[in-house]
Amino acid sequence: MSRTESAKDQAATDAEDDGPTGVVETIFTTPEGSAPMEDVEGIEALARQGLAGDRYAEGTGYYSGLDECDVTFIEQEAIAEIREEHGIDLADGRHRRNVVTSGVSVHNLLNTEFRVGEVVFEGTRPRPPCAHVEQVAEEEGVARALKNQRGGICATVVEGGEISVGDEIEALGAISDPDELADAIRKRLTEQ
Repeated sequence: MSRTESAKDQAATDAEDDGPTGVVETIFTTPEGSAPMEDVEGIEALARQGLAGDRYAEGTGYYSGLDECDVTFIEQEAIAEIREEHGIDLADGRHRRNVVTSGVSVHNLLNTEFRVGEVVFEGTRPRPPCAHVEQVAEEEGVARALKNQRGGICATVVEGGEISVGDEIEALGAISDPDELADAIRKRLTEQ
């Protein structure tokens, strides 16, 4: 069974689970789109904006105004696979994602509300790699290594609050109408 098939098959089960599904291992932010990522122990997540001071919340990301994403999530397991299969170590944040998780397939959080610390997120869409991530990482093969569901996901901050390393990730349930979420994202992009 492929990684894609197993994620799809597991999504409904994980969304209905009543207990924690994973944990936050690392949190990264950066004030500008091409600046190095910095790890933090904890940070405030702002509803419908992103992490306080991060390029997504500030509108200073490389794709700000074009491809909005409040917060990005990536699996520690995917980072380990990349290191093993490609010899590329992205543990320092060169993957350009905000939250590194363990113990949960982040793709199973798509179209799902989930809680991390005090914050409620909605998993909105996959976050595929781009050429920019490879330019900033200054290592050939990074974009290719992040393919096949290793690039993580985008999530919208529904209810703000604090998020910290060590927080549990708990699936709250499937989003009742994914089309409504897509319409809200389109509306937000056209208002900017």
